[in-house]
Amino acid sequence: MDSLRRRSPQAALTALEADAISARGGFACLFSSSDEYEMALISERRAQGRYARRGGWPTVIFVGCALAVAATVLLLN
Repeated sequence: MDSLRRRSPQAALTALEADAISARGGFACLFSSSDEYEMALISERRAQGRYARRGGWPTVIFVGCALAVAATVLLLN
């Protein structure tokens, strides 16, 4: 703080502006929009294999439910 007082007002203002610019640079975002961020996130997760097919579980569950409904209908008739 003392070094700012020893400088001329113009030099102090220039130093503060340079410090502000460098501080803002630390918070800069790599993406210009949230859509860009989401696309990068999904691409990274696909590369990691997180969105891989899980096999035939939905089909197995559907067939099981259909058989349960058919058995219920046959038993109640």
